[in-house]
Amino acid sequence: MNNRKASNEENNVLIHLENVWKIYQMGEVEFAALRGVDLQINKGDFVAVLGPSGSGKSTMMNLIGCLDLPSRGSICLDARDISRLGESDLAQIRGRKIGFIFQQFNLIPTLSVLENVMLPMEFQEVDNGVARQRALELLEMVGLKDRVYHMPSQLSGGQRQRVAIARSLAVDPDIILADEPTGNLDSKTGRYILDFLNELHTNEGKTIIVVTHDLDLIKYAEKVVYIKDGEIEKVEYT
Repeated sequence: MNNRKASNEENNVLIHLENVWKIYQMGEVEFAALRGVDLQINKGDFVAVLGPSGSGKSTMMNLIGCLDLPSRGSICLDARDISRLGESDLAQIRGRKIGFIFQQFNLIPTLSVLENVMLPMEFQEVDNGVARQRALELLEMVGLKDRVYHMPSQLSGGQRQRVAIARSLAVDPDIILADEPTGNLDSKTGRYILDFLNELHTNEGKTIIVVTHDLDLIKYAEKVVYIKDGEIEKVEYT
């Protein structure tokens, strides 16, 4: 029984960081943004990564999101060591398995709301008609069906973040990575965004990883990872 339980837990691991270091060369000086990080995230987890500015939170997110490679150690995603992959393979994983939500929204200013949400599907060569229908459905889901032809500059911060959420869901990814998703929003809009992420976790089984310094996020998370000076101080389960 114990062996079976251990096997089930092992099979449920989605992301595994083992002795991960990220070292930047700054002239003649080396700076370690991450120092020997070990972390497991299971399928369907809602994880909050908390720490002050400069703690290594965003560096960790970039590594988990296949946006960067570790200097040492390994990162396994679905039991595949992504730390050994080339950029082409990493781009494919990002495009198919991971949705990103950023503090600065990162919408393309010259594209409409609808076109921004369709963009990830175009990269995956989804049929244009299918992509358009999927984008319209997502924008209705986040309450923006009357803004589909607006440009990002015509939207409020909260509306732009909702577009970013719709875009992150475009290819139905397994993982949603959110870097300070409420950082530029008022408290009411921030709660809406967090409630929406929680619904994705609860109702659709998405794995949600939120990187933040906002302690209010703890009530949404099942696992809270505290990071400081590039090291994990502790992991709490709520």
